[in-house]
Amino acid sequence: MMRTRPLKVALLGCGVVGSEVARIMTTHAEDLAQRIGAPVELAGVAVRRPDRVRAGIAPELVTTDAAALVAREDVDVVVEVIGGIEPARSLITSAFQHGASVVTANKALLAEDGATLHEAAEKHAADLFYEAAVAAAIPLVRPLRESLAGDTVNRVLGIVNGTTNFILDRMDSTGAGYAEALDEATALGYAEADPTADVEGFDAAAKAAILAGIAFHTRVRLDDVHREGLTEVSAADIASARRMGCTVKLLAICERAADGRSVTARVHPAMIPLSHPLASVREAYNAVFVESEAAGQLMFYGPGAGGSPTASAVLGDLVAACRNKLNGAKGPGESAYTQLPVSPMGEVVTRYHISLDVADKPGVLAQVATVFAEHGVSIDTVRQKGKEGAHDGAWLVVVTHRAADAALSATVEALRGLDTVRGVASIMRVEGE
Repeated sequence: MMRTRPLKVALLGCGVVGSEVARIMTTHAEDLAQRIGAPVELAGVAVRRPDRVRAGIAPELVTTDAAALVAREDVDVVVEVIGGIEPARSLITSAFQHGASVVTANKALLAEDGATLHEAAEKHAADLFYEAAVAAAIPLVRPLRESLAGDTVNRVLGIVNGTTNFILDRMDSTGAGYAEALDEATALGYAEADPTADVEGFDAAAKAAILAGIAFHTRVRLDDVHREGLTEVSAADIASARRMGCTVKLLAICERAADGRSVTARVHPAMIPLSHPLASVREAYNAVFVESEAAGQLMFYGPGAGGSPTASAVLGDLVAACRNKLNGAKGPGESAYTQLPVSPMGEVVTRYHISLDVADKPGVLAQVATVFAEHGVSIDTVRQKGKEGAHDGAWLVVVTHRAADAALSATVEALRGLDTVRGVASIMRVEGE
């Protein structure tokens, strides 16, 4: 039997995602009621600019007083899609204090101060759901938090930003430079007017912090994530990757140390073999590759951004939160029982592709090889090519075996001190092998 009193939902934010959430709640009200076991309806929609509220939302539901909305006694669930740190954090904690569960898509807040939110939810026996914060419509948080709860996840490797994947895909498929590919992404609506959060890796780093925390049952903050953007990736890097049978992707990588005593989380461009499943992820799509002890290798793929995909994830969490409210139950909370330390980037071990601008004369290769040997970095392959239009210069491309990041950094610093090395054109990690 269905309960007649509707569950009330407060919606914070009515932009691209919020308006789509409101639309689906209205047009699919009957289906949602059947899935939940009770009707669900909007109690109010908090916005900063009431004149910009999209059509289809009753004017009497619109308010600029978000604090009063989340404090209402009849609100069962608060959906937060305004983003940012404040006032989102204060509004969410107030919602918990007043007995409401929360569904959020706020990756920045979760990565910055997720511990505070989880503690507040636990204190007030409320739910905190955030599937939409990591990869929009791709079910990822729930499988990691619940389906793999009995397994040991060792590595999460993923493309979690559609804008950067589109840019790199265009550079690879058309030969375009970074600036040209970014212009196309902006024209198509994939990139914001200010693309810094995407192209400098901030968006992906926030998602990496969330994924690492869930996967390894420990607390990982945004400050713990090593971050590099893709603005320095050149057409030459893309071409060099192709010659190696690779492509370039901006990857979020979360790893458990071999001894299980620490974890790492990082975001940076990397070459990955064309044989790896992530290499075939095109356009603005996202994909995450999970490696665990019992389940083995799993891949999650789909649209990782956009109003409709993100709203789909929000509505899935909303159904779960409403069901729990109806049944007097509570979903899983934070599982940060391991308290593993996050190792610095210098301890990360991987392979490297280094492109050097060198003098074209005898003995240069021997000098370069000596520097690598002195710092304990083993060379896998070397390729030398004369520079077009130059009679005394050459490009020297070195691909290493696995080495610690700190050792590679020391090697590069020493190479810069050689008279025969005119410059280090690029350094890129090689992953996914």
